[in-house]
Amino acid sequence: MTATMAPEGLSEVEAAQRARDGRGNVPVRGSSRTTARILRTTVFSFYNNVLFVIGIALLALGRYSDALVSVGLGLINAALSAVQELRARRALDRLQLLAREPVTVVRDGTPRPVAPADVVEGDLLVLRTGDQVVVDGPVLGDAPSALEVDESLLTGEADPVPKAPGDQLLSGSSVASGEGWQRAEAVGPASHAGRLTLAARADTTDQTPLQWRIDLVVRLIILLVLLMSGAILAQALLDGSTVLRFVQTSAVLSGLVPYGLFFLIAVAYAVGAARIAGRGALVQQTNAVEALSRVDVICTDKTGTLTSGRLSLVGVAPADGVAEEDARTLLGTFARSVRSPNATTAALAGDGSLPGTATDRLDDEVEFRSSLRWSGIATGDGTVVLGAPATLAPHLADPPDVVDGLLRRARAHAARGLRVLLLARGPAGTGLRDDAGRPSLPPVSAQALVVLGDELREGVTEVLAGLAEEGVATKVISGDDPVTVAALAHRAGLAGEAIGGPELAALEPERFDEAVDTFTVFGRVAPEQKEQIVDALRRRGRHVAMLGDGVNDARALKRAHVGVAMRSGSAVTRDVADIVLLDDSFTTLPPARTEGRRIVSGVGSSMYLFLSRVATQMLVILVVTMLGLGFPYTPTQVGLTLFTVGVPTFFLTMWARPGPPADDLLLSLARFVLPVGILTAGFGAAVYAGLYELVLSGLSTPNLPSNVYSLFEEYTGLRYGVDADFVTASATLGAQSGLSMFVSVASILLILLLEPPARLFTAWAPVSPDRRPTWLAVGLFLALVVVLIVPATRSYFGLTAPDPPVVYAVVPTVVVWFVVVSLALRHRLLERLLGLRR
Repeated sequence: MTATMAPEGLSEVEAAQRARDGRGNVPVRGSSRTTARILRTTVFSFYNNVLFVIGIALLALGRYSDALVSVGLGLINAALSAVQELRARRALDRLQLLAREPVTVVRDGTPRPVAPADVVEGDLLVLRTGDQVVVDGPVLGDAPSALEVDESLLTGEADPVPKAPGDQLLSGSSVASGEGWQRAEAVGPASHAGRLTLAARADTTDQTPLQWRIDLVVRLIILLVLLMSGAILAQALLDGSTVLRFVQTSAVLSGLVPYGLFFLIAVAYAVGAARIAGRGALVQQTNAVEALSRVDVICTDKTGTLTSGRLSLVGVAPADGVAEEDARTLLGTFARSVRSPNATTAALAGDGSLPGTATDRLDDEVEFRSSLRWSGIATGDGTVVLGAPATLAPHLADPPDVVDGLLRRARAHAARGLRVLLLARGPAGTGLRDDAGRPSLPPVSAQALVVLGDELREGVTEVLAGLAEEGVATKVISGDDPVTVAALAHRAGLAGEAIGGPELAALEPERFDEAVDTFTVFGRVAPEQKEQIVDALRRRGRHVAMLGDGVNDARALKRAHVGVAMRSGSAVTRDVADIVLLDDSFTTLPPARTEGRRIVSGVGSSMYLFLSRVATQMLVILVVTMLGLGFPYTPTQVGLTLFTVGVPTFFLTMWARPGPPADDLLLSLARFVLPVGILTAGFGAAVYAGLYELVLSGLSTPNLPSNVYSLFEEYTGLRYGVDADFVTASATLGAQSGLSMFVSVASILLILLLEPPARLFTAWAPVSPDRRPTWLAVGLFLALVVVLIVPATRSYFGLTAPDPPVVYAVVPTVVVWFVVVSLALRHRLLERLLGLRR
């Protein structure tokens, strides 16, 4: 390409001025979420801020253990959330569709290399085979060789597209063959690549149903806690409580919020991601595994997703009078002799069923181009060509009826979604070019129809059949011809009708949504229509997963509830995906869905324990406060729930078995938590009141360590042995200890009700085949005994020794409580009492 042939470019001075004016091809930077916003929403949330204020107040008062118990879990969860969000933002900020190799521009009449970022609006770019198009703009001038552009990265269509002067080139495509010039019209964020990058970087994370339910429950509890706190703390101020007691009461009340659920679900997601990583999937969005288990429709691209992107030989149909073995040998020889192989000849050359070896007497070769629609080689024995039947037909020397028969057979194969080529040969002495050296077909005779098909990925048919059995619909969305896509879908075991992108575009919005819900195959679909199809499904209440590999799939992946990319796909698509299939294998999806159901089941079981504890403590606080019997908890006693609730919920989540998606989780929680919370609080309040009255009446004196007396003096502002009200404080401590023992044992027994080891415990669930929860309950009970026996641990949690009055009050109450709770759950007594069940 000589300089005299080139259209006029810019001067260096003009280019520099346009760069200063902001008209340069500056890479897209930044994302929609700043560091400050991420920290504000994760670390400095409303609930965390409340905890921080309480923690600072406790530290100022020297109550370090109380501060740790009250604030520690919130800090850990906030740190985990912030780290995950910052990592995700950095990954999005790294997204770049365009490569960074230098490009050639004409400046001051001379071609020179520059970085893509140095191209400015109006620049003249020189394009050659292999170059990436970095800006949008038209083809200019008459190039010495036709320009063909690979737009597969943008459209998903594998065939190169011929470009004539005036045709638009889009950034992100690449030159497949030929040479030409392009005028830069849209650069930077205004270019096609820039817009795609901005869309890919948009923050579109969806809450999963489980996250939404947990968030709803926690918000409701926060509301209730705020209402309780206002009343109780106002009463404490009127009673003249000390600052320390006021702060400790606030810490206990704030501890009622089951913030540990967020920590638990974060751990469950991390473990789930690690488990399926061993099955060939990389989880990039923490909630993606659970979200995948909720999916009821999967949208998938065709090329590179359902198919491997490779062609396979379906069959060789010889022409009349040609032996099949001879046709196969000629085809194998041709495929292995070409010096410029393409996807078709590479697939044929690698097919072991084709005989024939490469010839070393190659005189000429015409490589395949989409504008030619054929390729060929010339040897001393003649010419061999392979191309589209319709293109070769006018040059066939065979009788017309033979040609017509070949074309009919070719159309029949094509109707089944197969790719059909015609193999033909010419006699010795014929060439492949005209007098001007341009490719030209000589007279040839047909040898065989070569039938090729896209190679389905391993396991696709089985996986799609399994998903269908689970009620998951599959929709194939492709830029290819609808007939071809439908035929491939049928090969994969999918049934349903096909519709084209132009027909979809002509529909009204309501009809569009109906068509998306009705049809299974979508062909000739533009990249933006993929996103519209996902949107339509979401509007109809479907939970959507999108599988793709090209840049044209990126926006649809972002819009879906779950975006799944192939590792062999484009870098942009991998980076925006929630899950990347490292082995490009569909067989990873069923285990991932199973792991998601396990997460839902495990976190659901943990919510039973968490919310039962919250309901119990809230009701006990209300009852005891209303009875005027002091305040039933200190922050360290609430910390005991780390062992009786925190530890078991962690292990129950890790040991959970997969179950069906629990759409009625909130209703199920209400059926369990309300009766358990009401009954446990009732029995617990009775234990508290009974022990409180025993101490006040002088019938029992709690065995108090000396440091606990010091705690009382700090907590109440009273002096030991001087103020008569110290007896009340002693009664409060003894009652608090008995209440903590009862609630701790009850919480451990709830593990056996959720994972019953025998029929005795099957009031809520059937007998569990897993014995680990039983051993966990035994271990926790023994740990509780150690806490009560060892003076140091007993003192840390502010408990009294298990003296006979306490034991006599707690043990029978636990037995009666277990019987009553079992009957209430087994016979749904609360629902019957409310008239909700007959």
